[in-house]
Formats: sequence, structure tokens, C-alpha cells
Amino acid sequence: MKERIHSIDIVRGLIMVIMTLDHCRDFLHFPGPSPLNMQTTTVILFFTRWVTHFCAPTFVFLSGVSAFLAGQKRSKKELSLFLLKRGAWLILSDMLIISFLFTFDPLYHVVVLEVLWAIGFGMIILALLIHLPLRAITAIGLIIIFGHNLLDHVQLPENGLTGALTKLFVSASGGASIPLSVNRMVVVLYAVLPWAGIMLLGYVFGAVYKTGFNAERRRRILLLSGVCVTLLFIVLRLINHYGDPAPWSVQRNAAHTFLSFLNANKQPPSLLFVSVTLGPVLILLSFAEQFRGRFSSFCRVYGNAPYFYFIVHLCFIRVINMVLIVLTGLPIKFNGFPLVWQADGFGYPLWAVYLFWAFVVAALYFPAKWYGNYKRNHTQWWLSYL
Repeated sequence: MKERIHSIDIVRGLIMVIMTLDHCRDFLHFPGPSPLNMQTTTVILFFTRWVTHFCAPTFVFLSGVSAFLAGQKRSKKELSLFLLKRGAWLILSDMLIISFLFTFDPLYHVVVLEVLWAIGFGMIILALLIHLPLRAITAIGLIIIFGHNLLDHVQLPENGLTGALTKLFVSASGGASIPLSVNRMVVVLYAVLPWAGIMLLGYVFGAVYKTGFNAERRRRILLLSGVCVTLLFIVLRLINHYGDPAPWSVQRNAAHTFLSFLNANKQPPSLLFVSVTLGPVLILLSFAEQFRGRFSSFCRVYGNAPYFYFIVHLCFIRVINMVLIVLTGLPIKFNGFPLVWQADGFGYPLWAVYLFWAFVVAALYFPAKWYGNYKRNHTQWWLSYL
């Protein structure tokens, strides 16, 4: 039976449950302005979207941790080859499976490069760097995370091959499109390098989870790191000068001013975005080692089967979406090539989205539990990719 680190599975599972809320909102909520638009959003709508900001950084960071742990039973050459193949598989999954589920276009007029693309390419970069000393990997990760916002003051190329490479690897602000032909394009939601910095940092933190590392010392390191990173966000956000391309500002009331303060830039992930998300996650990882009870066991089920649950829950939500569209009697037609296809006139209020969220999570509990147990008790080669 394969050994797993329960605290990592608890945190990853909790984040996957939160992620499901965001995707239910994507597929089932009324279309409208961005939930992060201070001029139109409500507090509950903002937090429904904002809390899911913890998902991508946590997935990427824990993927780095998992890569380090995978290397404990492999040589550097074996780990490098595994990361290359695993990364390529995740990129292919994003382009073929996730793109179809989002756009609902079997002809792939729009290919979406989402979080699996970022994780996959991050693994490929990590595969090339794992032969370096851990301190060098730490330095590279920190330089990327702390230095990336220097590009806020640089006019980056937008056209031609240079522009395409910039969008793919450096900065995909707000979802950058790369036209391939008159009616085909690639939409880059996750530029590679800023997210790769988070994965490199996760790989470094993986060292505290290796066999024989003192558990109390690990908890102190995680807690202290999390507190320092969270304080870094508060200090830099108060200074309001470096670390995010969109400074916070006073809004129409105190609540929305607070929302503006929290609203760091995700695409590409700014220093403040990384700080406000990974800081609390590191603190949670510290305390999660002592979590017991039903809720932690519940979260572990989803954390045991991350790729399986990610793909299956998106398929399930899209099926619910299509069934509801048919039952509502709305015409199924395509107007252009939207990032997330939706029937005209379809959508439910936010309270209904929360009910759908609870239903999806509950319905997939036993499938996720079955797969997690199967994977833990079997050793077929393909299970390491799913």
C-alpha cells in the first residue's frame, strides 16, 4: 500500500471542494460582470470568486511538494523523466479535455490553456532544474516570484512570435489570446513562468516532508513561513507601490474598500497574490498535521484523487448544465467561440449555485473514495499519471 501524507491530502482536498464552487458558478450562474469588479460586485459574489483564488496556487505549490516526494524513491534521472512525461500528459489533458468542457466545441476553434497547462509546463521546467542544488532552485523560484512584477513597468510585445511567446510564458494578463487563423485561437489563462516559480518553491518545501524530518520542526517552519508571507502581503499592500499592477483604492463603502485591498492580480500571479494565498495555506498545512475527525477525513477523500476528481467534477457539472438547458427549453446554439460556452438566457441565482455545489461535491464523494483506495492499493504504471 502506498503511504500518503495526510495533512497534504486534507489541504488539497479542501481546496478541491472550494474549486468546485468556482466551476459551478462558471457553468450555472447568471452571466454578468466580473465578480471582482468593484463597481458592480456584491460582498457575497466577490468572496464566492475570491476564495477560489486559493485553488491554483495551492495546486501548483503542492505539485512541487509531490515532485520532491516522488524523487525520494527515484534517481534524479528517473524523476526528471517522470516529470517530463507527467507534465506533457497534463498539458495534453488541458488542451483536449478541459478545452472541450469549457468551450463545448468538438472542433476546437478555441484551445484553452488553464491550470493543468501551468502545472504541466512547470513540471517540465522542474525536470530540467532538479539536478541543481536545492539552494539554487530556491533562488530561482524566489527571483521569479519577487521579481515578476518588475514587468509591470515594461511594455511587453503583443504581436508576432515574440508576442505569442510572451503570452505563453511571461504574462497572460486577463486571459491573452493568440490567433492561429481566422477562426482559431489559443487563450492563455496561465502564463508558465510566474506559476513555475510557485512550483519551484513547493519543491523546496517538499524537503520538510521527507522521511525522518522532525515533525515539530516542520510545523514550526510552515507556521513561521506562512505568518511571514501573510505579513508581507499586508505590509506591501499598505505601501501600495510594488507587488501588484492594480493598487487598492477607497471605494463607495468600507466593505468594498476592504475587498479592493484583498483583490490582488491573479493573471499573471502577482507577488501580492502569491502572498495572500500561499501565506494562509502554509499556516493551514502546519495545523493540518494535527487535524482529526470527520471533516478532515472528508477532505482527504478528494485530496487522495486530485486529477481524477478534477476531470470528473468538470464533466459532471457540464452534464448538469446541458440537462438543465434542455429542460428549460433553451436553444442550443453557438454564437462565436466563448471561453465558457453557455446557452443564451441560461443561469441561476447565486444561492442556487451553492446548492448545486453541495450536490456535486456530495455526489462525487464515493467515486473519489473508490478511486483513491484503488490507486493506493495498486501499482499499474498508468496510475501515476491519473
